[in-house]
Amino acid sequence: MSNALLVKSYTATAVAIDPFLIVAATALDKVMAAVAATDLLRGTAGSMGAPADGLVDVDMVGVSKVKLGGTVANGEPITSDGASKGIKALPANSTQVRIIGFALQAGVAGDLIDYHVAPGCLSKASA
Repeated sequence: MSNALLVKSYTATAVAIDPFLIVAATALDKVMAAVAATDLLRGTAGSMGAPADGLVDVDMVGVSKVKLGGTVANGEPITSDGASKGIKALPANSTQVRIIGFALQAGVAGDLIDYHVAPGCLSKASA
């Protein structure tokens, strides 16, 4: 169940965004469907998604939903795969991995799960 405490509307780029996919900020103060863990992740598109150049609601605080692209355990940090779906975030050497928050339940590819909205970064020093 989604329980957003703060929702912000953004304008989507010229490409539609499906519901519950991860979105990222662009240089033009718009959002797009995320394509990498290093994108400037904002959160997930709301239940309506967004048409091209339309408005999309993004939960900024609280509990939201994300569609998974891989296996995630309860409590693990979530980032984006190449298809804007949530996967377990794993920090890489000398790279900042952006996260949208933490899983509140376990799931596998294709599942829609709740997550605690907590955008941030994970990093690991070079080995």
